[in-house]
Amino acid sequence: MLAILRTNKWRWLPLASCFLFGAVFVFAGALKVKDPAQFLTSIRGFQMVPDPFAAWLALALPWLEIFAGLAVITGWLRHGGLLLLNATLVVFIIALGIAWARGLNIECGCFGAVKTGTMVQEIALDVVLLLVGGWLSFIFVRLR
Repeated sequence: MLAILRTNKWRWLPLASCFLFGAVFVFAGALKVKDPAQFLTSIRGFQMVPDPFAAWLALALPWLEIFAGLAVITGWLRHGGLLLLNATLVVFIIALGIAWARGLNIECGCFGAVKTGTMVQEIALDVVLLLVGGWLSFIFVRLR
């Protein structure tokens, strides 16, 4: 697989994947920055993080997503951006799974006020993103 990606014919695939992967998080973070009160409501709905930590999370997490997404897109500190985004995806999957197991009917807040689907669909989306992020991490460590 790595030999194929080193050829000129397929060299664009990891870079295009980085652009799309990073753009998802820049977009999601921008929607949350636009309406932090809505994102705070989503965080409180999980009933896992007490105030004032929920408010701090609602203010900081979108910027982390934006800057890490930009790092993945631009290539500047790409490994760090991938590590941060993959770690947050693991946390998101765990939080969504716990909320689902507890029977909470909540908005994930993944894309701000935009509804992304059922809880299972949101978990599936995060798992797919984690698989892409893990693949990118593996590829860029191996291609060095």
